[in-house]
Amino acid sequence: MEGVENLDGQIEALLNLEKKMRLDENVAGTKKAVIDIVQLCYKAKAWKTLNDQILLLSKRRGQLKQAVTAMVQQAMQYIDDTPDIETRVELIKTLNSVSAGKIYVELERARLIKKLAKIKEEQGLIAEAADLMQEVAVETFGAMAKTEKIAFILEQVRLCLDRQDYVRAQILSRKISPRVFDADTSKEKKKPKEGDNLVEEAPADIPTLPELKRIYYELMIRYHSHNNDYLEICRCYKAIYDIPSVKEDSSKWIPVLRKICWYLVLAPHDPMQSSLLNSTLEDKNLSEIPNFRLSRWRLSSGQLFGRHAEMNLKMRRTCLEAPWVTKLQKI
Repeated sequence: MEGVENLDGQIEALLNLEKKMRLDENVAGTKKAVIDIVQLCYKAKAWKTLNDQILLLSKRRGQLKQAVTAMVQQAMQYIDDTPDIETRVELIKTLNSVSAGKIYVELERARLIKKLAKIKEEQGLIAEAADLMQEVAVETFGAMAKTEKIAFILEQVRLCLDRQDYVRAQILSRKISPRVFDADTSKEKKKPKEGDNLVEEAPADIPTLPELKRIYYELMIRYHSHNNDYLEICRCYKAIYDIPSVKEDSSKWIPVLRKICWYLVLAPHDPMQSSLLNSTLEDKNLSEIPNFRLSRWRLSSGQLFGRHAEMNLKMRRTCLEAPWVTKLQKI
């Protein structure tokens, strides 16, 4: 009881100091006061008091934007230290309500939403997690690093696919241009001009651009598999195959090249399929899997499916109904 009264007394003293600094428009002093209050609650493990103070400080008349930003950023550091999942969710929801509608903490809100969506997914609430992620349009955030934006959108796509919302998954995937994965990141680091938004560094857990490229095309494979679009699946595997980290490791590129070959067989014959076939036949790595090279030669010479359209269609249907095709799609 004495400890609680002591905590309340210390908070009251800091609130009075915060009010004085805020009315004097002392940015540094106000930021220090709100951070001290948050730290005080955290050290006392008074999680409910922490939530109450965050809400109180954010609603104080004429509260400075810099103080709110500092408070949210400080409190976010304590999310992983919460004693249980209920306390964690309550803290995230409190910070989310404080940052909602405020452009100057939009980056923090996006990260909070992502944390909450992950918790919902772990609880088996895929639909709720997907709905939460779709609340945030990170493509408009100027302060968010490009890799973090892409990773966030890919999470949105993945959750839509998990809930079998293929229409929404396609809409979200179009927010990412495949050309962005081939950009030279070294040329993007320019000295910011006065008035420009400073782009924050992406968190350490955000994948690199080549890794994001692989994740993107793996998600696109899931989407195109739903529509049985074998040519697009083949093109996705070809994009994965061209990633330098994949091409440098035979344990990675051999399975991918095999799938390129199989989906070339399944894809209907058209100019795009023919172009992919020719480029695959010219690949020197195909010699590592000679059985597949023989199948490709038969396909290019018309021996695999026959020269007549009716026979071609019949045999293609037989292949599509084969059990190994279903297994291949699940790989």
